[in-house]
Amino acid sequence: MTGLAQTANPGSGRTVISVDAMGGDRGPAAVVAGISHSAKINPDIAFILHGPEDELTKLVARKRILDGRVEIRDASDVVSMGDKPREVIRSKTTSMWSALESLRSGEAAGVVSCGNTGALMMLSVVRLRKILGVDRPAIAVLWPSRAPQGFNIMLDAGADISADEHDLLQYALMGASYARNGMDLERPRVGLLNVGTEEHKGRTELKLAHDLIARNARNANYDFVGFVEGNDLPANKADVIVTDGFTGNVALKTGEGTAGLIGSLLKEAFKFSPLSRLAALLAYTSLNRLNKRIDPRRVNGGVFLGLNGTVVKSHGSSDATGVSAAVKLAFKLAQSGFSEKLAARVASAVSLPQDADSTNE
Repeated sequence: MTGLAQTANPGSGRTVISVDAMGGDRGPAAVVAGISHSAKINPDIAFILHGPEDELTKLVARKRILDGRVEIRDASDVVSMGDKPREVIRSKTTSMWSALESLRSGEAAGVVSCGNTGALMMLSVVRLRKILGVDRPAIAVLWPSRAPQGFNIMLDAGADISADEHDLLQYALMGASYARNGMDLERPRVGLLNVGTEEHKGRTELKLAHDLIARNARNANYDFVGFVEGNDLPANKADVIVTDGFTGNVALKTGEGTAGLIGSLLKEAFKFSPLSRLAALLAYTSLNRLNKRIDPRRVNGGVFLGLNGTVVKSHGSSDATGVSAAVKLAFKLAQSGFSEKLAARVASAVSLPQDADSTNE
């Protein structure tokens, strides 16, 4: 084990983030480059890095900014993207397991991993356990939007393909708490994704969820804007958009694919003729600003909500910029005491008499 005591010592004044160095498409070099970037811009952060000790030691040694700020935990096995979640939980020697153990033991304030989403969720539930009152954890992602904060939150993005009205209510509560602590929105607007905005449209569980979310709005400190549609995801109508994991994941992948297509078409258009190349040069500053605005790497990180601890899932293909963005998110949520606030919010909502009343209607 390679380590420096101050990195995992609360007395150091630094917030420790546990990072799974393995499992991403680009390998541990991209992860180490990402945490190095985070260390440069944030003096209050330190890391516990999990993976093969010999390999990680060499990579960390090349980043002088990480001196005294990284502890390496040797973990010989790696969870691959093709591994089945139920098989992964049988092995205690993976970097993913080790990363979660650092959070579970209290050595770290949050976890970041680029690994297998299903395996990470299942291991997180097994090792950290669900918050009392949460039936189904959810994955919350940031969606570029016209809202003043620049992004909307959508959940669930794929943790569970189904959700009944009570699950959707919990997603609303958790999403609103995330918006307050992760985006500094004092009273977020919550919308429920549906095939139309009319109250008579949609499946039965959506209609029931509509009533539950509306009834809990005042006590849970959010504004419910009712049903929203797919074109409201990037709009300024709701800060938190609630849906089941199947719909959310399809929407997320569609959005990513569309953004990639638009980027490719723009490049082709500006290469079409000498005049269009000149136009590209003249518009360089604006195009660069647009690229940063919609760059998925800069909002990388799906937060697992409903667990006893902060877990951020970084995209499997993340480069250093993407990893750094995920670390930044984990750090901010850890600093805000997000997990504790979320648990308190869910606990208070579960006891609301409105929930009991709605089941009798």
